[in-house]
Amino acid sequence: MKALLIIDMLNDFIKPEGSLYCGKMAEEIVPEISKLKKEFREKGYPIIYLCDAHDPNDEEFLAFPPHCLKDTKGAQIIDELAPNSNDLVIYKTRFSGFYKTNLFDVLKSLEIKELYLTGVCTSICIMDTAADAFYRGFKIKIPVKAVADFDENFHQFALKRMERIYKAELIP
Repeated sequence: MKALLIIDMLNDFIKPEGSLYCGKMAEEIVPEISKLKKEFREKGYPIIYLCDAHDPNDEEFLAFPPHCLKDTKGAQIIDELAPNSNDLVIYKTRFSGFYKTNLFDVLKSLEIKELYLTGVCTSICIMDTAADAFYRGFKIKIPVKAVADFDENFHQFALKRMERIYKAELIP
């Protein structure tokens, strides 16, 4: 069985007024993710949101400006991709959706073997989640029109790296 992971499609990353706005490229992936959501929902496959949710003194803020503070508008999933009651939402404090979360246990309980990774940022949270998925034996698929990054060069590098190193299938 497969699952759709929607990673960090949060106001602080996707909206221009967000504290760590990923740029126009990030806004442009919303329709593709919406389309994938519809397809997965129609086929009865799980949809799982992985969402940054930081405390004000989070160590990640040594590398990035404060963003996605717990219980703020910036940490909320954008309205265009709002989950429904059947979707799962998992909060994370680091780049990988597996780090100190119950994601692996959830996927195991649902007998998921294949993960479709979507969202932002290709070279950070997408790639780190792909690495941890690979190490745990999942087949990885990346719909290229459904991932984005701050930087086009990093985006392209991350796609190539995930394909070569983590055996991700890039879906045009």
